[in-house]
Amino acid sequence: MPTIKSFEELTVWKDARKFANKIYNLTKKFPKEENYGLTSQITRATVSIGSNIAEGFDRYSKKDFIKFLIIARAQYLKSRMTYILL
Repeated sequence: MPTIKSFEELTVWKDARKFANKIYNLTKKFPKEENYGLTSQITRATVSIGSNIAEGFDRYSKKDFIKFLIIARAQYLKSRMTYILL
């Protein structure tokens, strides 16, 4: 079984990156008055998903990595909830 050497090899990180790109493209269509409201909230939460996966991958223990995956999941749910409000 090959060893994963970088977070960029993780399927979950690749999916988070695709999701972030979709959200960025979607928010480009939002009204300008939402730039500091829903647009900001959903883009920050979405970027945080991949960031937490990457940061957790570089931690020294499996327990720490799992903690960051849980945070990434929470950010995904926050992004999803914000999207539903639209």
